[in-house]
Amino acid sequence: MAYSLTLGTIAFFLAVIWGRPLIYLLKKYGMGKKIRVVGPSSHMVKMGTPTMGGVMILIPVILITLVLNLANLLGRTYIGRSVLVPVGVMIGFGILGFIDDLEGVRGRRAQGEGLTARQKFALQLLLALITALALHFALGLESIAIPTVPQKIPLGWWYIPIAMFIIIGTSNAVNLTDGLDGLAGSIGAVSFAAYGVIAHLQGQIWLTAFCFTMVGAVLAFLWFNAHPAELFMGDTGSLALGATLGVVALMTGQWLLLPVVGAVFVAEALSVILQVGYFKLTKRLYGQGRRIFKMAPLHHHFEALGWSETQVTWRFWLVGVLSAMLGVALALI
Repeated sequence: MAYSLTLGTIAFFLAVIWGRPLIYLLKKYGMGKKIRVVGPSSHMVKMGTPTMGGVMILIPVILITLVLNLANLLGRTYIGRSVLVPVGVMIGFGILGFIDDLEGVRGRRAQGEGLTARQKFALQLLLALITALALHFALGLESIAIPTVPQKIPLGWWYIPIAMFIIIGTSNAVNLTDGLDGLAGSIGAVSFAAYGVIAHLQGQIWLTAFCFTMVGAVLAFLWFNAHPAELFMGDTGSLALGATLGVVALMTGQWLLLPVVGAVFVAEALSVILQVGYFKLTKRLYGQGRRIFKMAPLHHHFEALGWSETQVTWRFWLVGVLSAMLGVALALI
């Protein structure tokens, strides 16, 4: 654990050091955020804030993890191959997010939209399938751990579609949460820390190190993303962080606890699903769509109720800390 915490500290300083030059480069090349008109009007002041800040997180984590595990990778050991999976997912979903951010800033749909939902989902599906196959066949993962049950339960081939669902679902949930300064990053850091502790309890040294390297890099990003944000992670960061968190949960076998550890992410995603589903249903039944929330995702609903942006972020973070503590406790049962 001391080794893992030290790596997290190193990742923090490496990321912070190049944060300011990154902001300068993004501003120089016009990578400013386009604010969607369907969001709260108070967010219009964020127009032009540099996005694609996720690279500030991804590059230090990838470099540190690959350099420290070079010997294992060259030796083609189990540990080396296992490290490749979360790193590969981070790179794959990071590239997808980068393309989406670039399209949103400079593409023909450059009004904060990015890729179409169909395009993004198709690419997510492909990346998730590759990852699920790697987890199942390369690492031999196929089971689920249930609190209070001593033995893990094998799932066989069912593991592959379930793993795909978890990766895509977590990726999109973090993406939907990324709407307020510091929100997605703070909850993400807590979630990775929780799974780092779970991995440590299982004796997965390298996975623990990876998780806390992620925590350090995300905390460095929050240095610049704190309200008022100087930098947004964009889909480059949110899609990659979410997918990687899903993979980490799968590698510990405690993926059933992911909705507990990432309760805020789940609530954000469910709010959108319920809002859209209820609107379409009532429009079909009554000819006019109705809404459950004042605005979705959930953080915008509380803003509409009169909470300030910092109040929403801090209160959601407190819920995130408590849910992560509960998740670790359940993993000990």
